[in-house]
Amino acid sequence: MPGTILLIDDEPKLRQLLARILTLEDYQVMEADDARSGLRILERTEIDLVISDVKLPDGNGIDLTAQVKTIQPATEIIVLTAYGTIADGVKAIKNGAFDYITKGDDNDRIIPLVSRAIEKAQLQFRIKRLEEQVQQKYGFEKIIGQSRAIQQAIALARKVAVTDTTVLLTGETGTGKEVFAQAIHQASLRRAGSFVAVNCSALGKEILESELFGHRAGSFTGATRDKKGLFEEANKGTIFLDEIGEMALDLQAKLLRVLETHEFMRVGDTKPTKTDVRVVAATNRDLKHDAETAQFRSDLYYRLSVFSIELPPLRDRRDDIPVLADVLTRQEAAKVGKKDMTLSPAFIETLTRYSWKGNIRELKNVIERAVILSDGQTLVPDYLPLDVQSPAGPAAVFSYDLATVEKHHIEQVLRHTSGNKAEAARLLGISLSTLYRKYEEYQLGYL
Repeated sequence: MPGTILLIDDEPKLRQLLARILTLEDYQVMEADDARSGLRILERTEIDLVISDVKLPDGNGIDLTAQVKTIQPATEIIVLTAYGTIADGVKAIKNGAFDYITKGDDNDRIIPLVSRAIEKAQLQFRIKRLEEQVQQKYGFEKIIGQSRAIQQAIALARKVAVTDTTVLLTGETGTGKEVFAQAIHQASLRRAGSFVAVNCSALGKEILESELFGHRAGSFTGATRDKKGLFEEANKGTIFLDEIGEMALDLQAKLLRVLETHEFMRVGDTKPTKTDVRVVAATNRDLKHDAETAQFRSDLYYRLSVFSIELPPLRDRRDDIPVLADVLTRQEAAKVGKKDMTLSPAFIETLTRYSWKGNIRELKNVIERAVILSDGQTLVPDYLPLDVQSPAGPAAVFSYDLATVEKHHIEQVLRHTSGNKAEAARLLGISLSTLYRKYEEYQLGYL
């Protein structure tokens, strides 16, 4: 477990002696003769442990402890002094020092003490790096785009993230509502808790109620044991209720109770369960209209929409399409083992011209298909579906008939799969029997 140590002491002989002892223990040792030099090293190098004398030419080692923690919070500090006092020791520990020891009297302690301090620092640095990785994967940094529309949505989300306020994300399908919900969670004080997502349109009323609130054994047929609900699993964290507009009205009443009282009733239970959870909901419906027409509970709507953020459709942020396409291309290319793929200007222009009714989700699917079909390193419009190539219809661009276009496309896919019929049918989105029928109709030569 070798680590990096910074020695700060204005006595060269003592500093060099300690440096030699630590180097023999396989530690990497850096040296500074005053506080200013030590802080400059800390600003450009990750240091596991600082060992500093109390009396320095330009400062005090005890005060330096607080400065070190400001620059590198994960770094540990051991303060050395020739004349130790209880008051100085207490202050050093309060400032964040790992320990405070007296020179000479504690020579037998220094190596074990260094080992423990570095072990703690390296653990803290690992946690910091993991948090940064999570932030990059799920934080606002993952949201791509510089258009005014998306930046306004991000700005609103950042402001509300640090609160516990319920958030309602609105917008068309595929605009990235779950990505925003995860980013809000990661930027909140609840980031150490769970982020739990559930699609309210994917489950029937009874199953959704059990999933959300849990149930007691014997509460219904098949309930052989107690089960925790998602509200219980998300305690101290965030629950994301996607497609909230599809939730049954009687289940909406139970959700409203959770929001107002922070407690819920498991299916089959007789006493409520407390929960401390933040709710982020999302919908592609006009919930205000649904509330006005009694298709959605108005009291729940007003409780959910305390802070509402509308995510813009991709067609309203066309300037972001080139960079989105580039990022998605690199991601999809990595999945299939293709490197250094580029997008031709014509490919980008075609993407920018298209309306993208399915938004980013549709763009991702189109990019995935193009990467799979590509024979070279550059994506060109030929790899795009016909409706993307020519939004007004194939006849507006191509001079040949639809049958010829279809035959040519099937041949391209078969060439890509080296004649693998099942894989070609999957990529084309048709059944194997349909592919055989097309083969007979067009007399294809790849089967």
